[in-house]
Amino acid sequence: MSSYFSKVIKAGERQREFNFRQLSAGAEIKYHVDVPDDKGNRIIFQMYKDVEGKWKTSASVLPLWIHSAEDVLNDAITEQIQEEQLSKKK
Repeated sequence: MSSYFSKVIKAGERQREFNFRQLSAGAEIKYHVDVPDDKGNRIIFQMYKDVEGKWKTSASVLPLWIHSAEDVLNDAITEQIQEEQLSKKK
């Protein structure tokens, strides 16, 4: 299963559109995320669920504004998963 969604999130003093695509590899679920930087170049990274159940960035070499927005990115993914689960129950 692969799902895609976009969310506008304030990161680095700007509103930025983050694009999320779910990747499934067996039992492990990851998200491929891309977002443009200030010059319009795409920054691409993955997010994975850590042992505490929070979504974290997989790359350590990312702009500080992405690392600072990690909690908001976690919330965006968690909300999307909950919405998908609710829509399946209907």
